Amino acid sequence: MNILAEIVDSLLGGQDERVAELTRQAIGQGLPARQILDQGLIAGMNRVGELFQSHEFYLPEVLLAAQAMNAGMEQLKPLLIQEGVPTRGKVVLGSVEGDLHDIGKNLVGIMLKGAGFEVVDLGTDVPPQRFVETAREQGAPVIGMSALLTTTMPGMAAVVNLIKQQGLAGRIKTIIGGAPVTEKFARQIGADAYGYDAASAVQRVKTLVGAD
Repeated sequence: MNILAEIVDSLLGGQDERVAELTRQAIGQGLPARQILDQGLIAGMNRVGELFQSHEFYLPEVLLAAQAMNAGMEQLKPLLIQEGVPTRGKVVLGSVEGDLHDIGKNLVGIMLKGAGFEVVDLGTDVPPQRFVETAREQGAPVIGMSALLTTTMPGMAAVVNLIKQQGLAGRIKTIIGGAPVTEKFARQIGADAYGYDAASAVQRVKTLVGAD
């Protein structure tokens, strides 16, 4: 088994120290940072996403794998900066105003980081203006919104409308998700995409930024 396959394997097992050590070894062997990232850490997290989608992995396994990926990223980060390896883009993430639930949102954030995106997590109870202002300031092409209560879902429409009012439609795209949210609702409010779970949300974001 080559070292990148070992990284994938150890990441799936949630072995953070082993992933960090293997990443150091791969760097020592002179492998390019991009290759270690794409074929090791991101490949591992893509596999985690597949296993999560097929219900072979659950939240605890995903969290352990994410911890292992972060351990590898710590080793790789200086090299990525040095080589000027770009991320796939920034995503502003948050639970909409009035909604304090964040488990689903946090899982999407983990999976997005695992797919090579930079995530700006605004947390919970985020007003529409803050989503849009942050996306403008950070140059983020995507805003991801989560809701667990039907009463807070209108906050998603408010963000979409604000983007249109400020002439940012097309430049900033929106993806929505959460237990009560549906594809039909996404179409009704004019959101650009709907993610029915964390893995599908990552796929949709990749499509939105043309990184699929």
